[in-house]
Amino acid sequence: MSIRLYIGNLPKELDRQELEDLFVQEVGDFASTKVVTDRKTGKCRGFGFVTVTTEEQADEVIAKLNGHTFKDSTLKIEKALPKAKEVSAPVVEGPQQSANKRGGKSGGKGRQQGQAVSNGGQSESFQPDPRWAQDLEKLKEMLLAQTNAS
Repeated sequence: MSIRLYIGNLPKELDRQELEDLFVQEVGDFASTKVVTDRKTGKCRGFGFVTVTTEEQADEVIAKLNGHTFKDSTLKIEKALPKAKEVSAPVVEGPQQSANKRGGKSGGKGRQQGQAVSNGGQSESFQPDPRWAQDLEKLKEMLLAQTNAS
C-alpha cells in the first residue's frame, strides 16, 4: 500500500526533478513525486506530494526531512489526507444568509465580519481535522482546568 505525503513550504523556483533528487539523496527508493504548479506562470505553488511505498518509509521521511532547510525554505512534511475524505465545517445559517436567500441586499459576501458561528457544542456531523484532533482535545482540557480553577 502506498502512502502519499504532503510537502509544504516549497520554494517558488523548483521543478519536479529537484524535489525527486532531494528525496533520493535523503531517503533512497520511493514511488513518485509531484510539484503543484501555477497554470499561468508554471512556477511552484509552494507545495507538492511524494508517494512512498510503506508506512515505515513514510515515517522515516517525515522524521528526516520535516523541518529540513531546502533552498532557503523550511519544509513541512506530513501524511496527506485522502482526496475522498474532505472535512468540511457544517453550514450554519444566520440572519444575513436568510435575507440573501429571500433576495435581500447584503453589505458584503457571506458572513459579515464579527458574526460568530455557534453549534451549541459538538454535533454528530462535525468532526475536527484529524491532524489537529489531539491538539484540540489538549486545548479543551486546559480551558476546562482554567475555568474550574477560577
